[in-house]
Amino acid sequence: MHKNRLRLVGALAVALMAAGVGTGVPAQAHDKPTTLADLAQRHGRYYGSATDNPELVDEPYKAILGSEFDMITPGNGQKWYATEPQQGVFDFSKGDEIVNLARANHQRVRGHTLVWHSQLPDWLTSREWTATELRAVLKKHIQTEVRHYRGKIYAWDVVNEAFNEDGTYRETIFYKTLGPGYIADALRWAHQADPKAKLYLNDYNVEAVGPKSDAYYKLAKELKAQGVPLHGFGLQAHLALQYGYPTTLEDNLRRFARLGLDTALTEVDIRMILPADETKLATQAQWYRDLTEACLAVRRCVGITLWDYTDKYSWIPAFFEGQGAALPWDEQLQPKPAYFAIKEALKK
Repeated sequence: MHKNRLRLVGALAVALMAAGVGTGVPAQAHDKPTTLADLAQRHGRYYGSATDNPELVDEPYKAILGSEFDMITPGNGQKWYATEPQQGVFDFSKGDEIVNLARANHQRVRGHTLVWHSQLPDWLTSREWTATELRAVLKKHIQTEVRHYRGKIYAWDVVNEAFNEDGTYRETIFYKTLGPGYIADALRWAHQADPKAKLYLNDYNVEAVGPKSDAYYKLAKELKAQGVPLHGFGLQAHLALQYGYPTTLEDNLRRFARLGLDTALTEVDIRMILPADETKLATQAQWYRDLTEACLAVRRCVGITLWDYTDKYSWIPAFFEGQGAALPWDEQLQPKPAYFAIKEALKK
């Protein structure tokens, strides 16, 4: 009995250490913990996080951001309102701060985003444009920004959220004034400005096979047939426990790969109706594991980016009342079950 109890205590200690729970045995100084990025790189993938300028004064936050991830996305600093606040007057200071931090940490950067209907400056939205005028404005914006970051950006979300849920084109200022051809033009202009950057279309609620992802599939096929420089499709993966898991994700990733496109999970968070409890956190962990495994199962799924890695800086509570706890680290920057589930999936 005594020997069995000893064996049980030993097994418990091993299990706790495997789960990252301290057992009073100090780690050796040279035992650097394996990060999500380390594990993803073994599969030829990246594991990234978005970040935003206001939180870069938070040193404990910055330490995890700089060590766990190898790909960074500026959450807001490269959007139109930030980069061209007045017509023809460009300000790249916010984006530069994040790009420079990433470079200092030997991380790559996904640029976000060149063409989007939201967070546009007033000068752009408060007047009517002719097609000729808006085309010139759009071209100048894309090429000035992409040239500024040329050689520093791994991939751009060139056009963001171009379709409605039913697969029809979203009635944006660009679509209404220029027609659907604005998407091909945007990709061509971005490619001219930085021929080495990977160019993506990016959207939410496209994880499963359905009308919205079908619209992107059809468009991507057409663009590829026309020789338009499109290299990838970004699936944001803003999921919510109450709406169910997108079980056709892996099939969806595969069909885009068959078109010759990379795919990426670009803005991942998995929100829940608060308060969080053990059951919800366990389900969330399973979903993070499933997402990771789906990406690993498809060779051309190149990586995963969390939409900031901690609940402390999540966008969710401000936009979805009574919801939150969406990320693998909590508000105290402590890893949640989701973090360990991702690690387990990446260790396979």
